[in-house]
Amino acid sequence: MRRRLINSTLAVVLVVIAVFGVSLVIVETRTISSSAQESVTSEALRLVSVVDSRTLANETINVQVLDEQIDPKRYARIEIPGRPVMEIGEKPEDSVIKGTAVGERGESVLVEESRSTVTKEVGRTLLIIGAVALLAIVSAVLLAVRQANKLASPLTDLAETAERLGSGDPRPRHKRYGVPELDRVADVLDSSADRIGRMLTAERRLAADASHQLRTPLTALSMRLEEIALTDDLDTVKEEATIALTQVERLTDVVERLLTNNRDPRTGSAVVFSLDEVVKQQLEEWRPAYRSAGRAIVRSGKSGLKAVGTPGAVAQVLAALIENSLMHGGGTVAVRTRVTGNQAVVEVTDEGPGVPPDLGARIFERTISGRNSTGIGLAVARDLAEADGGRLEMLQQQPAVFALFLSREARGRREPERTETIR
Repeated sequence: MRRRLINSTLAVVLVVIAVFGVSLVIVETRTISSSAQESVTSEALRLVSVVDSRTLANETINVQVLDEQIDPKRYARIEIPGRPVMEIGEKPEDSVIKGTAVGERGESVLVEESRSTVTKEVGRTLLIIGAVALLAIVSAVLLAVRQANKLASPLTDLAETAERLGSGDPRPRHKRYGVPELDRVADVLDSSADRIGRMLTAERRLAADASHQLRTPLTALSMRLEEIALTDDLDTVKEEATIALTQVERLTDVVERLLTNNRDPRTGSAVVFSLDEVVKQQLEEWRPAYRSAGRAIVRSGKSGLKAVGTPGAVAQVLAALIENSLMHGGGTVAVRTRVTGNQAVVEVTDEGPGVPPDLGARIFERTISGRNSTGIGLAVARDLAEADGGRLEMLQQQPAVFALFLSREARGRREPERTETIR
């Protein structure tokens, strides 16, 4: 592209120089020739005037007197009636420019100048015009190179930006070049980089969420299958198989929720469901893990609560809280259901050291963790709760108390309370 810009600019300059240069040479040549002719004719008139004035005054007329009146480079021939012809200077042998004049008493003067003088003057003029043309060409080349760099360098940058986008580096450069068309392309590339960056972030987030959310159900399902493989009791096999099928259904729901994680909450799949069933299902699912750790889960609070939300999403939130207590907490884990206003609340607490003071509310941020974990679980749990119109909060840091708030179906009767311990 640089070469094309330079060649095109140079071609335009050469055409302009050729057109105007030739015209200028022709005009200057004619002007110099006309000026030389007028000068010779003027000198002949002046010389004949001198001869007339000296004749009238009866003054001496000779070559020495007239030689001072003529240009040394010119030749003059003076004819005076009744006197010898006088010649001044050396007669040119080549082509000449002539000028003649006749006086009042019949005197005639012929002045000649070699045309080579005009040729030399024309040559000097051509040299000046050529130097100016050469300067114009050099200036045009320099300007063309500068303009080519000004246009080609941004195109190179834009090509590199597009290549980086194609290689998976979506960082926008926010670089502009002062050329509206190129800046427009840069704007489009930066906008595309932002969109690609958001898409890649969403994909990485989905992958991280899927890895975290699927790990727990798959682990629980694996433990159920191990129990089935180790027992010979048909009733136990049927019971564990039924629970395993329930876990498979929840696993399917987890996958669907992950794939539709960015949907508008107003168009979600919230329904009225039994909170007891979700809590019971989670307790049964986590029973093997807590048995292996030698710990217990205590369930208490109101029963028969109806909440509005997505059962699968609520189950995932509770699973994240229970897993968090298993990994980071200690002692007995308490799951308590209660009512506050028009909301149903599920609290999960344990007897561990709680959340470090320096974390505080940041515990729900991604990659924030008090120990060696991914820091994704609580962040995903809060997103799921908010997607159904609920909220997830930490009510107390030490010991840690997490509460899931859900809208509940209005009930006219008072729900009984009960406590269940699972070891």
